[in-house]
Amino acid sequence: GDRHILNGAKRFITNGGIAGVYMIGAKTIDDDPARGISTFLVEPGWKGFSVGKAEDKLGLRGSHTTELFFDDVAIPAGNLLGEEGRGFEQIMLAIESGRIGIGAMAVGLAQAALEISMAYAYRDRAFANRQATQWRLADMATEIEAARLLIQKAAWQKDQGRPFRKAASMGKLFASEMSNRVTASALDIFSAEGGMEPVPVGRYIRDARLTEIGEGTSEVQRIIIAKELMKEADKMAELPGDRLLSVTMG
Repeated sequence: GDRHILNGAKRFITNGGIAGVYMIGAKTIDDDPARGISTFLVEPGWKGFSVGKAEDKLGLRGSHTTELFFDDVAIPAGNLLGEEGRGFEQIMLAIESGRIGIGAMAVGLAQAALEISMAYAYRDRAFANRQATQWRLADMATEIEAARLLIQKAAWQKDQGRPFRKAASMGKLFASEMSNRVTASALDIFSAEGGMEPVPVGRYIRDARLTEIGEGTSEVQRIIIAKELMKEADKMAELPGDRLLSVTMG
């Protein structure tokens, strides 16, 4: 027909109530699990579309997050994105791209934690010259740089139109877990002061924790990476014996 009728709810929506348009995935084909989802553009103010209250989150409190509700929302046929039944592919591409963004966010959080830790440590040269402090700062800086390069590689591959699923998951996995280690180290450097306001270490720790969850948990990223490695192994297995040996032995 000339429209689709949307019913249901979506949870943990970033910029809910703020966005000027929403990309919504909805089931449109009941008998085809693989191709049953389509994506639509839904606009604020449409009859039957409402936004829940802002979530009171542990971290990333600067990011407005709400629930969305749909009660017989009429969506014009022209608001279908692409072909019907191709929504899952579109959504996964958006999520994979989002992993690069989450990883970059984690790098930024960790960089901020490192910078305030350096400023705090180097106020007192005796404290800064302690080997424990030096090693901690060195490890923080090294992990941040490694994560930054992983994220930049994933972003470059996407920008070049190359496959980037594995790179995005690697970057997001390492960067998010790294940001938790680095912010925890910042608290160690600040000690009791780090748990007091207005020192932002506590906020960095809470924010970093949520980077491990957004766009797929660390466990999900490891599964994706392993599956991509299996695909690479399958391709290697198809090579002739002498070619396979040269690949594996360098």
